[in-house]
Amino acid sequence: MTYLHFKALHIIFVVSWFAGLFYIPRLFVYHTEANTKPEAERNILIAQFVKMEMLLWKAIMVPAAWLAIIFGGILLYITPSWLEQDWMQLKLLFVAGLLAYHFFTGKIRNELKEGKYRFTSFQLRLYNEVATIFLFSIVFLVVLKNTVDWLWGVLGLITFAILMMTAVRIVKRIREKGKEGK
Repeated sequence: MTYLHFKALHIIFVVSWFAGLFYIPRLFVYHTEANTKPEAERNILIAQFVKMEMLLWKAIMVPAAWLAIIFGGILLYITPSWLEQDWMQLKLLFVAGLLAYHFFTGKIRNELKEGKYRFTSFQLRLYNEVATIFLFSIVFLVVLKNTVDWLWGVLGLITFAILMMTAVRIVKRIREKGKEGK
């Protein structure tokens, strides 16, 4: 296999891993909201979410994470000079952060499976955006190979996220006031 084969495999498994990292917190939101439903509906929904979260975690997220790391490691083995470059060192720091996010996501999954609801659905919606920040940071670093340009992209993303969350809260308050007026 050539460098490009390993690079293609690395990208495929990174995309697969991120698909899981984006989807599982959304399942957590629905799982948490299901806990407020009437008992019969709640029991059915929670059982289904536990099953979906487990399958996503074990069948997609964990294998994809391992394979992304393995193929990334092979790329570093093929091109060890990257380890001396600032952008790669920062990228590896973000990958370490992404792994921490991944394992914390597993912890949340286990807590929900045990019926422990530590976070609100709103907090889980915010948590869902953390993977996006990692994605932007890593992609900008890899493409631009510059430790400064990624910062502008991430700052722009965070600003956009804050504006969107503010808009969501405003709309939520307007809806709640509209319901009170009826």
